[in-house]
Amino acid sequence: MPVRLPQVTDYDHGISAIDADYFRTGLAAIHLIVEAGKAALVDTGTSSSVAGLMKILHQKNIAPADVAYVFLTHIHLDHAGGAGEFMHRFPNAKLVVHPRGARHMADPARLVASAMEVYGEAEFKRVYGVIRPVEANRIVEAPDGFSLDFNGRPLLFLDTPGHARHHYCIFDKQSQSFFTGDTFGISYREFDVDGMEFVFPTTTPVQFDPIAAHASLDRLMTYNPSYAFLTHYGRIGHLPRHAAEMHDLIDAHVSIARKLRDAPNRHSALVEELGELLLQRVIAHGCKLPGEEIRSLLNLDVGLNAQGLEYWLDHAGGSS
Repeated sequence: MPVRLPQVTDYDHGISAIDADYFRTGLAAIHLIVEAGKAALVDTGTSSSVAGLMKILHQKNIAPADVAYVFLTHIHLDHAGGAGEFMHRFPNAKLVVHPRGARHMADPARLVASAMEVYGEAEFKRVYGVIRPVEANRIVEAPDGFSLDFNGRPLLFLDTPGHARHHYCIFDKQSQSFFTGDTFGISYREFDVDGMEFVFPTTTPVQFDPIAAHASLDRLMTYNPSYAFLTHYGRIGHLPRHAAEMHDLIDAHVSIARKLRDAPNRHSALVEELGELLLQRVIAHGCKLPGEEIRSLLNLDVGLNAQGLEYWLDHAGGSS
């Protein structure tokens, strides 16, 4: 049976991971930071995440008026789809977003249109609901090196492209940790073995850049972080080991993509090889789940990674 994670996982330094209720439990987290009675969210899930998160805030005696910030690591809709609805619920909050993403939060029409092209209108509405715009005067742009005092708690924002060009990571000095969105990859708790996590990259459409992805990882590690808080999913440690494995797996993804550049049925071939790569790595990691269950947990990401690699091959060249 799959592991069913609790709706909320509390860590030290006032940080919690709250399940975003996205497809399945343990797939996407909204991170809550509480500092001296004020709260901030890192990423928002989708509109279907709102009810669960509001319930957790109520349980923690956090009033909507005490949410000071909503931070979006990037504007992919599993991270930012609920931002407009949350901003409507939090009257005093500011939305902090990468400069490349700010206009899409104020006017999400292009974001919605491109997502509907991928999913179809009916499926988009089922998964993401309504994407509400955010008033421009409540949006704060966070360029590289932007710093913010969150109720006495310093936060530093670093531009970290690779997964997306509109991506930042947040360094929290108090916990000596980063909130990494998708820059430090994906790590599902079902794959943990004796406290050691398994981490793999996300190369999803449409801005995957392997050179930038390597550079962003290296930049994060210069801060000697103790932990990374991943949107998919929660807190991981052992970061030097995982950074090395991420570098290796980024290169492996690129190698597979280049090999299959001109393959017939390229997408299916990519899905097959990427799925086999990750399956074998999870097994080598020591995971004892049945192969079918491992594949099931990886299926969504393998399909998206294949799409991202195809887009990279066709638009960025993939030849360097």
